[in-house]
Amino acid sequence: MYRLTVLYPPPVDPDHFRTYYEEKHLPLARRLPNLRAMTYSLAVTGLARESPYFAIWAADFESAEVMQEALDSAVGRQLTADVPNYATGGALILHYPLHND
Repeated sequence: MYRLTVLYPPPVDPDHFRTYYEEKHLPLARRLPNLRAMTYSLAVTGLARESPYFAIWAADFESAEVMQEALDSAVGRQLTADVPNYATGGALILHYPLHND
């Protein structure tokens, strides 16, 4: 299993972020080809100190290759192009293999 994670710093307008993200961006994300699962939170907090992130999104794919194919698809390109419409703080994108212990 392979995971793509997006961390969002605080936006200029949190209400706009929430509304746009849930009503427009997430429905588009759900259309990514070969998406196994996705999760998100708009309530990211830290344990020992304040979190530098406002929101998090994670998507699971079968492999790194399948993830890349999804990102290179028409939906993946639309998804990437849509980020500036709500994420005024930008985004940190990470990807990695998952291992079970």
